[in-house]
Amino acid sequence: MYKGKKVLLRCHCEEDIEKLHEFINDYEVKKFLDLETVLPLTKWQEEEWVKRKRANDQTYDFAIEDLESGNIIGGCSINETSIKNRNCTVGIMIGDKNYWGKGYGYDALKTLIDFIFNECNMEKVKLSVYEFNSRAIACYKKLGFKEEGRLKKELYREGKYGDVILMAVFKEEYFNHTK
Repeated sequence: MYKGKKVLLRCHCEEDIEKLHEFINDYEVKKFLDLETVLPLTKWQEEEWVKRKRANDQTYDFAIEDLESGNIIGGCSINETSIKNRNCTVGIMIGDKNYWGKGYGYDALKTLIDFIFNECNMEKVKLSVYEFNSRAIACYKKLGFKEEGRLKKELYREGKYGDVILMAVFKEEYFNHTK
């Protein structure tokens, strides 16, 4: 478990599945996620996803829990870990919309990145974000992430194509930026 100022990052437990299922089937949440389906996911599919993630030794998933209430408000993960190259990719979802725009995503990601740089000794953290997710982009920039590239017309949402922005932050830049 890793504690931030507002959140606790912990392992997922069986009790989280119901809430994750609710989050993943909320269109306002889902449109920001990289899912292969636009159809609602069943609880069984969510359970299978959690099992697959647990079995993958290149992925580390955490529940994001509000420190004050103890409620699960989302999830974050470390993916595509390269020990040799000392880099990884992260993902985050604040699924409870009551927590949007209040610094919980920032705190969760900062807590995760502190762990990645301090405990895992990574040199670079990468992520991808949809160009229309301005709230997330602002959060990432606040943590020192910079755009490294774009995948043009990579996704289709709400009747139009959009770009995926590739961003990254290096260890030294991160600590200089978040002092």
